[in-house]
Amino acid sequence: MLAGCASVPEIDPASLPTAPAAYKEGDGRWTRAQPAEAQPRGEWWRAFGDPVLDDLVARANVANTGIQQSAARLAQARATARITDADRWPQLNLSAGASRVDGLPTIPAGSPQTFAHIGANLSYEIDLFGRLLAASNAAALDARARESLLQSTRLLVQAEVAQSYLALRALDTERALVRDTVKAYLDTLRLTERRHAAGDVAELDVERSRTEVAATESEAIALDRRRAEIEHALAVLLGEMPSTFSVSEAPWATQLPVIPAGVPATVLTRRPDVAAAMDGLLAAQQRVGVANAAWFPDVSLTAAGGQASGEISDLFKWSMRAWGVGALLALPIFDGGRRDAGVKSASAEMDGAAARYREQVLAAFRDVEDQLAALHHLSEQSEAQSRAVASAVRTTTLSDTRYRGGFVSQLELLDAQRSELRNRRQALQVRSAQYQATVGLVRALGGGWS
Repeated sequence: MLAGCASVPEIDPASLPTAPAAYKEGDGRWTRAQPAEAQPRGEWWRAFGDPVLDDLVARANVANTGIQQSAARLAQARATARITDADRWPQLNLSAGASRVDGLPTIPAGSPQTFAHIGANLSYEIDLFGRLLAASNAAALDARARESLLQSTRLLVQAEVAQSYLALRALDTERALVRDTVKAYLDTLRLTERRHAAGDVAELDVERSRTEVAATESEAIALDRRRAEIEHALAVLLGEMPSTFSVSEAPWATQLPVIPAGVPATVLTRRPDVAAAMDGLLAAQQRVGVANAAWFPDVSLTAAGGQASGEISDLFKWSMRAWGVGALLALPIFDGGRRDAGVKSASAEMDGAAARYREQVLAAFRDVEDQLAALHHLSEQSEAQSRAVASAVRTTTLSDTRYRGGFVSQLELLDAQRSELRNRRQALQVRSAQYQATVGLVRALGGGWS
């Protein structure tokens, strides 16, 4: 009967989100699965087949300050759980002391005496109503939530490193494209200057060419600045000084992995932030049990034993022994509404935790839907942009030939070159967005898909 008082309130199923049978942005074949946050996620970034990325992520896993802070908070939560669990065990203390007293009713004035004692005290609270058990369970769930948050932080850092590195490689390719365009503009400028010297074109054409060269050089410098900023941000993610960190330029040979259909609805259950939100809800549920248990009496058992003597030399004699046992039952009668307020506060905390869990699950599904939609539309955009680049290249080739033959004006050539540069850069940006969305989907799925 007493054990029945230790029950905690049930969580209202209506307060929890209901998962859809399939994602709207998927192909309708993805299945639902049971929670699996404990499953290993693996080194998902290796699917990109880039040794430099592998090295950067490995360094971030070791030295990132965010991961280190999260690991410290996990260690603190585990220590707190051990402290809370210790209250369920008997408490044993040893004590020893000596005192010199005079003037007490049993001691004549002017005849001070020495008292010495050594002993042990044992106490144990009987957890009839489950208060200590609920508190211990809540602390353990808090620690488990911190462990999930550590995994979430690690996944976030890994994703940020991957996205920053891929953005760096995309910028390197775009910078090379812009520099090649500057060279093409310089060739056009030299040709225009020769034709101007020969009297074939006006000075206006020369200045137009110089304008294009200077403007494109400015864009190249802006890309250099942007690359430096991303490189510095990457250094901070790795826990290194930006002044001593660098990533050398290299061709963008990173593979673009394809996440197969049928996987996301299964691996989404491994998202550590969702697991942390659930553990937070369960911990809040246990704390309601702790608050309810405050209405019931506390029962404690105590025992003490040891030696006491007026002479230190007699302290360890058997005749100087002393012991005592006792039991204490305490039940507050009037507390000004403290216990009732404690129950209401714990219940409100549980309601808030349920809302946070629901919000986290909804955000998880939104993240997946967003990245699936992005990948779907980016694939179509990439195909269309490829056609635009092919047409722009052909247009530039024809315009250059006709300009050198004197059949078209310089404006037509410059317009064709601008269009080609714009479309090539747009194609690079679409490709970069595909990589970013893939990493975003991996993160939304909780890390990896195998």
